[in-house]
Amino acid sequence: MMTNLFSSFDPSSNLFSIPLNWTSTLMTILLIPLSYWIIPSRMMILWNMISMNLHNQFKILILPNKISGTTMIFISLFSFILLTNFMGLFPYIFTSSSHLVFTLSLSLPLWLTFMIYGWYKNTNHMFIHLVPQGTPSILMPFMVCIESISNLIRPGTLAVRLTANMIAGHLLMTLLGNTGPLLINSMLILQILIFIQLLLLTLESAVAIIQSYVFAVLTTLYSSEVT
Repeated sequence: MMTNLFSSFDPSSNLFSIPLNWTSTLMTILLIPLSYWIIPSRMMILWNMISMNLHNQFKILILPNKISGTTMIFISLFSFILLTNFMGLFPYIFTSSSHLVFTLSLSLPLWLTFMIYGWYKNTNHMFIHLVPQGTPSILMPFMVCIESISNLIRPGTLAVRLTANMIAGHLLMTLLGNTGPLLINSMLILQILIFIQLLLLTLESAVAIIQSYVFAVLTTLYSSEVT
């Protein structure tokens, strides 16, 4: 039962021995050319409002001495993860954000870039972060170990957080969807099941937005610590 349940996340669809599951991630790029229209649509006006709000929030998190336009990196990251999460809510579309291969490929290069830049440009500042202010002298060696471990596991926690949240909701929806054919004789229970599925779909839409926002905000906070 568990093997069949988790097999719904396996990238197994193919055409002429060519795997097609990961193309769901590339399908989000099809939405980008809409921003090049001379007269923006209502969707683009809404998206520009969201981008400006994100820009103002990220600008507060990033220190003033950062390079101009840095917030666009994290807005693009938020947009990409959000669209990828929403694509996975449609039937028969592979959810790439539910795999660690996808989430680690986002978090690990960003974290490595921040670490390399921080230790090369601001070495003393990075050493200061290993010992919080006010730490007693006897606890300093332990705090260095704890802070180093917490710093090293950051890309893993970013990746696992996004993957686990996307998998949890999809698994619950899969369980309820597989239960439907067994209750076909009871229309009342079937209607209740459909209503619960709609509620779960609404919840998953909220989770898709929240998790992409959390991923972008945490990445912004990590970048602000290296300067």
